Amino acid sequence: MRKKMASGAAVAIAVLTVIMALNAGAAARSAVKLGVCDWTIGKSGDPAALELAGKLGLEGVQISLNSRNESLALDQPELRRAYLEAAERTGVAITSFAIGELNNVPLKSDPRAEKWLTEGIGIAKAMNIRIILVPFFGKGELRNDGPGMEAVIGALRRLAPLAERAGVTLALESYLSAADNLKILERVGSPAVKVYYDVGNSQAAGNDVLREIRLLGDRIVEIHAKDTKDLYGKGSMDFRAVRGAMEDIGYKGWLVIEGTEMPLGVEKSVRYDADYLKTVFSGK
Repeated sequence: MRKKMASGAAVAIAVLTVIMALNAGAAARSAVKLGVCDWTIGKSGDPAALELAGKLGLEGVQISLNSRNESLALDQPELRRAYLEAAERTGVAITSFAIGELNNVPLKSDPRAEKWLTEGIGIAKAMNIRIILVPFFGKGELRNDGPGMEAVIGALRRLAPLAERAGVTLALESYLSAADNLKILERVGSPAVKVYYDVGNSQAAGNDVLREIRLLGDRIVEIHAKDTKDLYGKGSMDFRAVRGAMEDIGYKGWLVIEGTEMPLGVEKSVRYDADYLKTVFSGK
């Protein structure tokens, strides 16, 4: 009887061990950190974004590299210190930088854009931030603009060696398809130039979000969560399917909320979206 009881206990322990391992593996596969864009919560270029993000239950903030006169505001050491002190005080990380003004000062046509990116790389190195989002919307749109794309490729080729030396990745965000993004990356030929993937933008452009995530694979350096129709889980974006595609490529980076629909007001809407994403990406 004792032998049978011991044997049964051993089997039970073995089964429990397997279950725990499977659960741990699932959690590891799905573990992503949630952040928010500072402009989404109305704190563009403001260190107070970190405190507000923490109150909303988020772990990180994507920070705007706004311009000040002809340079970037974060070129000021005192502002950099304010951000770093806020991050230490709140425990909320700076996920990455973004230069949103490049939508009006395009890399394809305005010399200031390349100058700002050069400055941004230096700032990122000084603050130990590894990613700078480089957007191509508005005046910077690249779809159906062959000459503009050629100019961007040329600029990225000049910027890439500087980014490589600084350990910084320039992350391209646009309405371009995965195939067109890959063409740019191949022609630039640098590990310091990758894609910032925005699921909402891709869907709005008529691209197959899940296929594109899998096609881009490790060329994706960071991801924006977005639904252009409603609060997350109520709109048109299938975030559970997005999670599956992210798991397929082994993505372990940040998922950064860039909410566009705020029916509950900014803070309540962002908290709602964050809580929803936590249920989707909980690892269960």
